[in-house]
Amino acid sequence: MDDSIAKAGPQDQRWELPDYEHDRELGAGAAGRVVLARHRATGTPVAVKYLSGPAADHEGFRAEAELLAALHSPYIARLYEYVESPYGAAIVMELVDGISLRDLLKAEGATGPEAALTVLKGSLLGLVAAHRAGVVHRDYKPGNVLVAADGSSKLVDFGIAVRVGDTGGIAGTPAYMAPEQWAGRPAAPSTDVYAATATFFECLTGAKPYSGTTLIELAVQHTEAEIPAEQAPEALRPLILAGLAKTPEQRPDGAALLIEQLEAVAGAAYGPDWEARGRHRLAALVALLPGLLPYGGAPSVGSTSFATTTLGATAGRPARFGRRAKLLSAGIGVVLVAGALAGVAVAGAPGSAGSTAMAAPKATTTLGAAVAPAPSDSASAAASASAVPTPSASPSGEPSASATMAPPVPSMSKKPPTPTGSTSASASPSPTVAPPTPTVTPPAPPLQVKYIAGSATCSPSYMTVSGTVDTDGAADGTLTLTWTSSASRLPVTHTVALPKGQRTVKFSDSMPFGNARTLTVRLTSTPAATRGQGSTFTLDSSSQTCNPIR
Repeated sequence: MDDSIAKAGPQDQRWELPDYEHDRELGAGAAGRVVLARHRATGTPVAVKYLSGPAADHEGFRAEAELLAALHSPYIARLYEYVESPYGAAIVMELVDGISLRDLLKAEGATGPEAALTVLKGSLLGLVAAHRAGVVHRDYKPGNVLVAADGSSKLVDFGIAVRVGDTGGIAGTPAYMAPEQWAGRPAAPSTDVYAATATFFECLTGAKPYSGTTLIELAVQHTEAEIPAEQAPEALRPLILAGLAKTPEQRPDGAALLIEQLEAVAGAAYGPDWEARGRHRLAALVALLPGLLPYGGAPSVGSTSFATTTLGATAGRPARFGRRAKLLSAGIGVVLVAGALAGVAVAGAPGSAGSTAMAAPKATTTLGAAVAPAPSDSASAAASASAVPTPSASPSGEPSASATMAPPVPSMSKKPPTPTGSTSASASPSPTVAPPTPTVTPPAPPLQVKYIAGSATCSPSYMTVSGTVDTDGAADGTLTLTWTSSASRLPVTHTVALPKGQRTVKFSDSMPFGNARTLTVRLTSTPAATRGQGSTFTLDSSSQTCNPIR
């Protein structure tokens, strides 16, 4: 964004979206505030996250909206719209009628094992959607998990999220940061697994895994200190040890695998009804804190509609856009799809290159066909009250140490959708634009994996498996190596890409014996190999092969 857009208008002015009736502030910081509001036309309760003030990061704010636009999950608070104007920017979010896990832990202490497993699973399902979209949250913590009145949970606040493989600088909340985050290494789903496990530990014990009081102490503890698994219930210690492993390779490689392990351990330890009991416990804890709910425990009313946002004209004259704004908005309205349609419009600021000086336009919302989901569509309705976090170096506080991020290239339609039976809050009628004819692309031929061939060797410290995968190269595939040891009930999974166009892929992978006497590795491919699928190798560290007689 041009600096002129970010600086135009008085930054301390309480700019508000006119199509929302504002109730009260849920939170505020140096870069903006979050407001409880309702959409005037439908009565839908929302949380509006306003960006303004001298600490405002417009590029990062837009990047957050673009990431949210790509995520579709009932376990993530939805993006409704994103609006920019010379006075600031705003994200309109689903309002989750719940409280943060941080507030719940502060008021009630440890949740108990079944509730801890349940709240972890719910928010992990949100992470699964993010990881499948190639997004790493980087700031999973109790303050970014919302627990609804029915005991369900959602993940919020993607303010410092990045694409998988990006670095984005050293950012996160120190008490929950993985060792690789402290080193500024590229983000990976296993980074979120670490933070989620640290949060899980806190739910179980009522305390964070490491108690350092300075950034240096926390950095050393997270990278070098022993994992305090003995403080957790014995049945759940394998989850803690796997999730808080010091290296990403030793952890589950994403939220989906962690959920698999969680369900296996929980079922074995607490029986098949553990999740129902855990959800009931969470609902009971939330019921003890009605004053922390957005509406104080009273049910919210309204329906969800689809909306796009454009900038209105000033003094009967169409708004004029600067050259940069035209590139961003591609005309009057640009549409992002995120559960509901989220409109994006940018106005050229006074004094910007190629723009015409004028009074700041007001944002107006044009409603499309109102499609209200049944109340059960959303178990909870709230954006994070921590809204626009203030950068903080304090290890004890919740605010994240944020970093400036370059936003990914927006994936936006150049034409707004055709309004059908729309009701406009603006005096001027909305133009009707015929939608483009969809192009049907024939499906790519599936990959055929012909065989997996491998062999295993060992040394006194490591077991290594090497081999070859032969395919027809028609599409992408994956080889999965699942390691298990005699010292742990939890598997460790490594993956090898089978790229499209490459018919033969060689692989080699190693695992330390550690305290284990035996290691086993199982080889599987996706899609399944015709020969060699499920090949398994087991070696004993005490055998003469691994420890030859000298």
